[in-house]
Amino acid sequence: MRRNSKACAMRDLSFHAEERAHLAAHFNLTATAEYPFSNAVPVSTLLETASCQRMLQQLAPRLGAPSLGITASLLSKRVAFLTTAAAFYPLSMYNKGLNMALTNCLLDTRHDGHRWQSHMVMDDLSLSTPHSDLDRARWRDALLRGVFAEHLTPLWHVLSAASGISSRILWENTAVRLFSLFEHRMQASDAATDARVKQDFHYVVHEAPGALFGLDANPLTVYFRPLTWVSANGEWIRFRRTCCFYYKASQPQAFCQACPLLRPNKLHRLPFRNKR
Repeated sequence: MRRNSKACAMRDLSFHAEERAHLAAHFNLTATAEYPFSNAVPVSTLLETASCQRMLQQLAPRLGAPSLGITASLLSKRVAFLTTAAAFYPLSMYNKGLNMALTNCLLDTRHDGHRWQSHMVMDDLSLSTPHSDLDRARWRDALLRGVFAEHLTPLWHVLSAASGISSRILWENTAVRLFSLFEHRMQASDAATDARVKQDFHYVVHEAPGALFGLDANPLTVYFRPLTWVSANGEWIRFRRTCCFYYKASQPQAFCQACPLLRPNKLHRLPFRNKR
């Protein structure tokens, strides 16, 4: 597959064996041709409210979710993890980009009643790279537009419409997964890669314009809150603004580490500290 573009070059590139193995082991990335199950469906088929509602109704009992809204929130956390990892880990760690178009991605909702078993299933694993360091900003913007404005934003819109869940919750679910990916999972082995990771993280959260998300403003920035010191845990935690409602679907009841319901009354904040 070849595409003429000022922003990127689509080539007959593939991941190195160790890169592909890491993405498969840590982020469940797989090609459709290698996927052994038949239940994954193109994400694009769910961009209709009735179809999305049927999918949520089928998924709710497996998650133990008491409503479609809670089902949508929990599903969005998993989708955000798989999608942002497939988009941004290669972008920052390998300087390579996957095609994140809705039509290239399948939605896998496998859950065994205790935990997610789903993968990031993609028809085409062709890669793009920037023409040069000077052209990388335009290449990165094209990838951001693909994963957000042309993928997650329309998906979150229909999930919200089909379930009644606030889009703010879906976007904070996305932000939490993205922050964790950059702050904890990207472990660069050299200075150049480390600098690229930090610069990409800052850009995506603080500088990327709303147009790349298909929105008036960047929906991630507001959720990059100051960290709070939690002495009982002995660590800094970025508490959420919204609740994802995981505790309403867990047996026995459990809470996310950053749940706003667990936020201490007396706060010792460290403004905008990067844990990296």
